[in-house]
Amino acid sequence: MPDRIPLLIDCDTGIDDSLALLYACASPEAEIVAVTCCSGNVDAEQVAENTRAVLELAGRTDIEVAIGRRTPLIRPLETTPETHGPRGIGYAELPPPTRPVSARHGVDVILDAVRSRPGEVTLVTLGPLTNLALALLLEPELPRLLRRWVLMGGTYRVAGNTSPREEWNIHCDPEAARIAFRAFADVRPPTLPLALGLDVTERARFLPDHLVALARRAGSRPDDSIAIARDEEPMQAVRSVASNPIVRYLADALRFYMEFHDRYDGLYGAFVHDPLALAAALDPTLVRSEALTVDVETHGAITSGETVADWRHLWGREPNCEVAVAADADRFLADFVERVGGLAERIGDHGGRTTE
Repeated sequence: MPDRIPLLIDCDTGIDDSLALLYACASPEAEIVAVTCCSGNVDAEQVAENTRAVLELAGRTDIEVAIGRRTPLIRPLETTPETHGPRGIGYAELPPPTRPVSARHGVDVILDAVRSRPGEVTLVTLGPLTNLALALLLEPELPRLLRRWVLMGGTYRVAGNTSPREEWNIHCDPEAARIAFRAFADVRPPTLPLALGLDVTERARFLPDHLVALARRAGSRPDDSIAIARDEEPMQAVRSVASNPIVRYLADALRFYMEFHDRYDGLYGAFVHDPLALAAALDPTLVRSEALTVDVETHGAITSGETVADWRHLWGREPNCEVAVAADADRFLADFVERVGGLAERIGDHGGRTTE
């Protein structure tokens, strides 16, 4: 297929990362070069298991999955079972993956990919930036070797989701994030990185009606309007009985996520941060951005992990990042329903572990 976009995905597969992986598998213009794993939502070993299981759910046993660094550069590891569940996939259960994890280190996978295809690969980071920071320390020219870096991370003009000024991915390893943002200032890339922070990702709200529409697009029966319904006792405790395995997975994973957001945000829905970032890597017209200088606070007593954007250009430095300031969330959500629903239809009710 002409004009395919080689994607290298670095993630900490929890619920929204898994949706991003399904979206990538459902996108004909995406060539998934490899997936590298870091700790974040869950520990790196669980991330690798989740990643391989989700890829196999989508019929992609051909994609290399490699574990990178298992802990942040300096700080102790934090995970978030209250958000994504103890295994990172909510209430969902998936068969154990059949393909083993790669023997290669995730950082080596990143470096080998960009060195062998200079200027071609788009790196999409959906978790903490630990693996990217290590890759940059080993290869300072990495910014010039990439086609582009697209990240889900940070909060630039809105409140954080971990502390008043922190977004989770940056919070987990702010030292790594500082290395990454500064490296793209020191070595000018051909295209500035694109950062999707909470400013735009929290506008992408996946609601029960979206799941019902996706299930109907997939031809799944029933459509799971009951399995994911709110305040329907005892239905909230019932796992999905949808005929399609991708729909079953989405319903069981997303119900956990929706219950979390209902408790903490008053929204019975899911902020699908990572799928929006993945989609913007394939179609930058989904977002409007502003070129800014961004740095990361690592020492502040109450602001460590804050992504600091110089909106008024007071530092007098050249921009090192395109910060997304608006997103066409409705178009993205409709596209997600169509693409992932179409993938589910192709996989069928019996699933499959085929290559493309």
